[in-house]
Amino acid sequence: MALLLASNNAGKLRELHALLPGAAIATPAEIELDLNVAETGTTFAANAALKAHAFAKASGHITLADDSGLEVDALNGAPGVYSARYGGPGLDDEGRYRRLLAELKPFPQSAQRSARFRCAIFACAPDGRHCLTEGTCEGQIAHEPAGDHGFGYDPVFYVPAHKATMAQLPPEVKNTLSHRAQALESILPLLQTTFPELNIE
Repeated sequence: MALLLASNNAGKLRELHALLPGAAIATPAEIELDLNVAETGTTFAANAALKAHAFAKASGHITLADDSGLEVDALNGAPGVYSARYGGPGLDDEGRYRRLLAELKPFPQSAQRSARFRCAIFACAPDGRHCLTEGTCEGQIAHEPAGDHGFGYDPVFYVPAHKATMAQLPPEVKNTLSHRAQALESILPLLQTTFPELNIE
């Protein structure tokens, strides 16, 4: 049995594939499922649960969904759950992080630009079995974008321990420290016990 990843985001799917090497995985495109779920939750966990339940019901598959975003302390946790929609529907990834950099101009010191990526992962079966974990990655918002790897806010998320933005880190390094990696690492044993039919190693 394959685990369905409830996402149409190509960058996110690449990361999840890399982080779940021992699982048989299906994507919505592979099973010809065209579904968009309104992310109306006020927390990452709530949005992940909404997506997982909807995809599991529509497909009959055990489904894993994540919701993640950027929390900037100087902006009282914004953009938070609105990270993918920050600045309105007309902006792409670059437009969103450029908007963020503009809003942080009054905060020039590194200590004022603390931030974290947060990820909630929710997995559920059509019969209601489910599990949930969260992961975070602490860092700072850089003054200028740098790097060609990753997606979303990665070019402006600076990781002090590596002296690089997330987008400057090779994928194999990012996949050891990212918020998604932390959440997946903690949910793997739960997937194994909650859904033994997946045969995840």
